[in-house]
Amino acid sequence: MNELQQQQLAAATTYMQQVLGSDHSGHSVDHIQRVVHLTTTLCQQEQVAAFVPLMAATLHDVIDDKVVSDVEQARQALSNFLGVQQVSTADQNEIWLIIDRLSFSKNLDQKQELPLNGQIVQDADRLDAIGAIGIARTFYYGGHTGAPLYDPAVKPRTQLDKATYRKQSPVINHFYEKLLLLQDSMNTASAKKIAAQRQQVMLTFLDEFKAEWQGES
Repeated sequence: MNELQQQQLAAATTYMQQVLGSDHSGHSVDHIQRVVHLTTTLCQQEQVAAFVPLMAATLHDVIDDKVVSDVEQARQALSNFLGVQQVSTADQNEIWLIIDRLSFSKNLDQKQELPLNGQIVQDADRLDAIGAIGIARTFYYGGHTGAPLYDPAVKPRTQLDKATYRKQSPVINHFYEKLLLLQDSMNTASAKKIAAQRQQVMLTFLDEFKAEWQGES
């Protein structure tokens, strides 16, 4: 990255911290820091320029409706920020494309095509949703929304679209409705290797959770 891009990325980090600094849904600054770190790693392994992926990784949750109360206002604020920072039009367009097509819910009705830069950010974001961190974030978000912990009588949903995805269900069901599906959705070879290990962490946890739920020692 050149000096201007480094300054723009630093400004984006400050902007993200201001928006997400008080988040308690699992989409806070620490989540972004991990996604940025993973994005950096994947950019190096895929040998791509890091500026656009890192900007998208840093800013991808500042307009998320789980985090902000007014999405349109948040979008306008982000657009203004990118303009003030003199991010080029081409880079702005790609950053917006990545942010708008990134999420799991956006891909339920129809898979959204992403360039390699976007695939890297999507992989990084999804890697932070699985494994030990994914387990912790799932229960953290479930507590945030008041979702029940587990109900063996409520089976995981198998047919989800964007309209029904956010409807509340037991926290454990979220593993089957989303998290265990993410390994097969990874785009890059590097992310697939990381996902395989994190997948096993979740499977082991679920086996242990269900055994203990039933009172087994």
